[in-house]
Amino acid sequence: MKKRSLFTVLGVLIALFVISACGQDEVQQINSGGEEQTTPVAETSTPAPTPEPPVIKAVYTGLTMETEEKSRPIAVMVNNFSAARPQSGLSNADVIWEVLAEGGITRLVAIFQSTDALTDTIGPIRSNRPYLIDIADSYGAIMSHAGASTDGYAILQQRNKPYLDEISNAGPYYWRSKDRKAPHNLYSNLEKLRAGAEKKGYQNNPPAGAYLFGDQGSAAADAKAVEAKQFALTFTLKNYQVEYTYNELQKNYERSINGKPHIDKNNEQQLTATNLIVMETAHKTLDNEGRLSVDLTSGGKAILFQNGKAAQCEWVRAADGMLRWAKDGKEIELLPGKTYIHIVPNKKGLTAHITGVENWK
Repeated sequence: MKKRSLFTVLGVLIALFVISACGQDEVQQINSGGEEQTTPVAETSTPAPTPEPPVIKAVYTGLTMETEEKSRPIAVMVNNFSAARPQSGLSNADVIWEVLAEGGITRLVAIFQSTDALTDTIGPIRSNRPYLIDIADSYGAIMSHAGASTDGYAILQQRNKPYLDEISNAGPYYWRSKDRKAPHNLYSNLEKLRAGAEKKGYQNNPPAGAYLFGDQGSAAADAKAVEAKQFALTFTLKNYQVEYTYNELQKNYERSINGKPHIDKNNEQQLTATNLIVMETAHKTLDNEGRLSVDLTSGGKAILFQNGKAAQCEWVRAADGMLRWAKDGKEIELLPGKTYIHIVPNKKGLTAHITGVENWK
């Protein structure tokens, strides 16, 4: 009897266990929507690589910059008369143009855009001319000068050009040095010139256009390039000669005038450039003062100097308004660095202005 009772109790307990288990399964099925639940396994994933920051390069030098410089270029008309040398601030310019003024004296147009040397002295500053306006205009630059020819003023005023003239509209943004005689003692700096441009309401437009740069440069790739590690350049006067010597270590050309290093008075450093261009075009004398017109539209012959070599090419006025250089219809590549451009008359042929380079091909 006792055994029967014991079996009965065990049976009841087993039945209750089964019912309980079934109930839990039903609850589990209700909670999971009837699907079998599994414990998720954490997946390991490789983090996405951090993208490299974009490489920022100056539009007129091709040199790498930490931050993009969007300021509008400023073109300064710099005196190159012997009494004005050595000039100040030229080593900070991205591009320097050398072109004839009156009497066989050249004037420099210094294009400043990427430098952060805003308080460095620039000058001596001299007057403007229509073809100098044309050069500055090709960069969309604000012009800095002291006076202008009659034709120059007509262009500046009638065409609403952005200009800061020490004589007529921007005197407070210039100063005169006591260590030189006028007119070879007028100076300014980029801080003052940008303040003057803002005061006059000139828009701070981004740079117009950009040059084409490459690590090799076009001269090295030209099968007809010739060696040009040291040469001299004349414009019209025999007693004014510019010389360039290639520095193999620095990969640039060192500039001298009449056998003496052409230095920046601010830092006593010799002026250097990575790219040199000599281009010829028509010059016409306009009056008894020797004022000139210089053709910057028709195109013509040019020579590019890079890496101790010289290669012939052509200059063109491109659709964007900039003066550019091409070979066989393709724009040449400049090497990253500063560029000096020289404009000579085309009467006697381009290579006649250059000595020290032989076997032109």
